[in-house]
Amino acid sequence: MATDDATLTPHDDDYDPLGNLEELEELEAVDDADATFVAASPVSGDEALEATDAEPLDDDDEEEEEESYRERRGGFRIRNFFMSMGAFSVSVIFHVVLLVILGLLIFEDTAKNAINTIVASAMEDRPEDAPVEIELNEKIEQVDEQTMAVFSPAAMGASGPAAAAAGEITFDQTLVETAENTAIVVNAPTIGIPDTKGLIEAVPEGDVKGDPRAIVENYSQAFDAITQELVWMLDKGPVLVMWCFDQSESMKDDQREIRERISNVYNQLGIVGTNNSDALLTSITSYGKKYAVHTAKPTSNREEIVNAIDAVPIDASGEEMMCQAVGATISGNRRYATRGRQMALILVTDESGNRENNDRFLEAAIAEAKSSNCKIYVLGREAVFGYPYAHIRWQHPQTKRVHWLRIDRGPETGFPEQLQTNGFRRRHDAFSSGFGPYEQTRMARETNGVFFMLPSVETNLVSAQKHRYDMEAMRPFRPDLSARIEVLAARDKHPLRTLIWTVINDLSPYNPAAQKIVELQVDFPLTAPEFLRAARTNQQKAIILLDYMAKAQKALEKGKHLRDQEPDPRWQANYDLIYGQLIAYQARIYEYGAALEDFIKKPKTAPATKGTARLTHWDIAVTKTIRTTESEPYIQKAAELLAATSKEFPGTPWAARADYERNRGYGVDLRPDYHAPTVNVSNPIPVPKL
Repeated sequence: MATDDATLTPHDDDYDPLGNLEELEELEAVDDADATFVAASPVSGDEALEATDAEPLDDDDEEEEEESYRERRGGFRIRNFFMSMGAFSVSVIFHVVLLVILGLLIFEDTAKNAINTIVASAMEDRPEDAPVEIELNEKIEQVDEQTMAVFSPAAMGASGPAAAAAGEITFDQTLVETAENTAIVVNAPTIGIPDTKGLIEAVPEGDVKGDPRAIVENYSQAFDAITQELVWMLDKGPVLVMWCFDQSESMKDDQREIRERISNVYNQLGIVGTNNSDALLTSITSYGKKYAVHTAKPTSNREEIVNAIDAVPIDASGEEMMCQAVGATISGNRRYATRGRQMALILVTDESGNRENNDRFLEAAIAEAKSSNCKIYVLGREAVFGYPYAHIRWQHPQTKRVHWLRIDRGPETGFPEQLQTNGFRRRHDAFSSGFGPYEQTRMARETNGVFFMLPSVETNLVSAQKHRYDMEAMRPFRPDLSARIEVLAARDKHPLRTLIWTVINDLSPYNPAAQKIVELQVDFPLTAPEFLRAARTNQQKAIILLDYMAKAQKALEKGKHLRDQEPDPRWQANYDLIYGQLIAYQARIYEYGAALEDFIKKPKTAPATKGTARLTHWDIAVTKTIRTTESEPYIQKAAELLAATSKEFPGTPWAARADYERNRGYGVDLRPDYHAPTVNVSNPIPVPKL
């Protein structure tokens, strides 16, 4: 993610690091002059004092005095010197002088001999070096096995041009004939490659990021990958693996399949029997509204493990304290991870967890895992594109009434980056994002774990829009998995992101201030008076909503230059898609008001029953037939923008969503809706919360 340039504090304008250079040169020149003066005029302290205190003499008088002094003293110096010395001193001086003269005579002869020796040595003929062939032949060894390592220039110490020259070889035809009749087997290039243990040990420790997006087709593939992860860990030492299960009713089938595969995992790891190895210990926990521990302490007994999984209850509260449970599982088991035992947690869930709990405990859970050196692996589902919820179709077993049960399933980012409305009301689609839920992928990435994404369409998932996206095309669009506070800070630094977030929030059905305006009624009563009352109310709301969307459109158009300056292609795609959707939604809202008006003027009729199903109400449906000319300019512009988005971002959710918006049509109609009869039950079981 791009960041703002750092603000640099300028130096004081008066400060110049080279400003005193001239003064420094002048100072050095003065010092040199003083030194020269002192060296050339050595004066003793007394003489300097006399010269200072005496009056200046006349130049002629000074010369005459010096000549008179030399005449008086000059002729008697040597004689007076020898007369003052004794006989012994004279003898010592004589012998010292004699020894010095003799020494000089001897040194001269020695020096001459040394010079002659050096010159003669330089002029002697040196024998020629031994041929290179002889030196090489002495080092040649017999090679029985031919490998690339033997024949490569690098192995023979050759590189660069010399290696190229060495490659020009004249082939011996006898060797060619031999080769034609000889079967040559080329072994795999395994020379120098470490074994599995060496590879494991070579993996760097520390702040290494995990894989937030490993796509698997089913639990079989996921378990194979997890088994391999455990093998790598077991190569380094004993392991404590903790399974943390979601207690939702929707997870019961998943738990059953996992229980059956646990034994296969132990078999593949070479751990057999019921309790014969403590190399791999297992702990089972689960969570819903509350947190539960199902193994008294970590165990390697398979029967205890299977029974613990069977004991995971079904929680009907609809609350999943996921992040809090992850942190509690790690902290509760870390005392068993002693003497080098490694820790790994495997989270099994089909939801993203309670939002308030996630906001409070996500970073704490990551910190707990890091402090325990525990990797987090997640077996989870794909997040809904830019939306926090999905819906499961559930039929009451007693009343036979069909309910849409909301589940937390996203978004893939720290904050929603897409419109939360479909133009009429809150979204009910399960449009795939290509990534896992933010909290789960962040935990896996930050702890050097893996998020295993199960992309298969789940049974009874409402409005499932599953797409296979291009892996390479998706690479630049990976969501920011930084901490939410960091994502928020980065968003506030980029005006385009702030603008998009404002539009999303202002048009969000989950924003209490906007909810009454941005949600239009999509099912209308059968009776005429009730229909008229509901239709007029929603026509007035539609006018206000059109004004909301028009203002949002203008805000985005005004911020077009921000889109061009945005460095992240993900946010560029967000802008393009939302801009096209806003114009398309305005066209549909025009058509919505016109469809209600036409129905008021000319009500439709429909059979009261279809088989056993009964007519219950009139539904708003989107069609490709339009009613008004006012919507045509919007439709044309929206179609162009959405087509451009699809073309610019192929193989991504933005392109798929743009195609979906274009293909669903822009017109609106009212159609009869039939429901199967329900059964009246005195005391029905409560509708579950997933």
